[in-house]
Amino acid sequence: MKALAVAPRTMIVIVNYKVGDLVVDCLRALSNEVLVDGHPIAEVVIVDNPSGDNSVAVMRGAIEREGWGSWARVIESPANGGFAFGNNTALRDAHARGREHEYVWFLNPDTVPRPGALQALTRFLDVNPSVGLAGSSVEQDEEGTRWPYAFRFPGVVSEFASGIQLNVVNRLFKGSILPMVMGDEPAKVGWLSGCSFAVRSKVFKDIGLMDEQFFLYYEETDFCRRAAEAGWSCWYVPTSRVYHIAGRSTGVSGEGSATRRLPDYWFESRRRYFLKHHGRAYTMAADVAHVLGYVACRARRTVMRTRDEVVPHYVGDFVRHSAWAKGSLPGNARLPEMPSSVSMSAST
Repeated sequence: MKALAVAPRTMIVIVNYKVGDLVVDCLRALSNEVLVDGHPIAEVVIVDNPSGDNSVAVMRGAIEREGWGSWARVIESPANGGFAFGNNTALRDAHARGREHEYVWFLNPDTVPRPGALQALTRFLDVNPSVGLAGSSVEQDEEGTRWPYAFRFPGVVSEFASGIQLNVVNRLFKGSILPMVMGDEPAKVGWLSGCSFAVRSKVFKDIGLMDEQFFLYYEETDFCRRAAEAGWSCWYVPTSRVYHIAGRSTGVSGEGSATRRLPDYWFESRRRYFLKHHGRAYTMAADVAHVLGYVACRARRTVMRTRDEVVPHYVGDFVRHSAWAKGSLPGNARLPEMPSSVSMSAST
């Protein structure tokens, strides 16, 4: 389909689920980022996934009231297929409208980008053509307290370490531990928090869209791994800063999350990631390592009479969704692809 107009270099995708008020706050922060001399350098597509509340009215009302219509629009997804499905919906919509972009910035609805966040990511990608993905530094409160982490890819060792939660284990296997403590300089990482990361559109041409069989969680881990296997590196860019109000949509993270039972889709996504990239034998080993570590951690804390918050039914739910109990790959293994008739490269 022929484009009606030259698209801005960047498309910003926000997937909303029942937090339309937070999306408006995010758009207000973006309003100072996307316009240069009155002309949009990015367009924002909000996908409602679908919320079933007044989110769409709230978001569209704000766009009309604030005069953001030249760079922001809301589309309604036909079904709540999850985070990856929502993001892919925006990419397919851009294809249908003939909109071609050089970069796609995936941004959570419960984020507030700090000044210069967009330019920092696109500038980094501009000067580093071998980099496929670039992610922001995350702040955990309005005062700007950093949450200074990116991640290595998970494996048997990291699963055991996350279960047992002992500093001596973390020090012993430092190079395999999942969280990477980040500094003030850009650094190559395994994968980034899905709340804010930009992707060079050529990456989609090489590896396809996000895997929609991940309903929520592990989809960004999977995407970054697939990109790495195709030769695209992933970098943490601390000069791009976003404030993230974690867990408002899902309740899995954020305040009070430690005392809530994890949803089935978290366990299903974890199992899918391991089976997809490592096979059943390795996944079973990772499952055993994690459960053994977790049980040892609980026993240690019981003996020491340490009072802490416990996720309800965690071990039972984990085992029920493990590769030992469910050996098959959850969902359809076929990945969604970009339509071949329209490229995702920059418009000229």
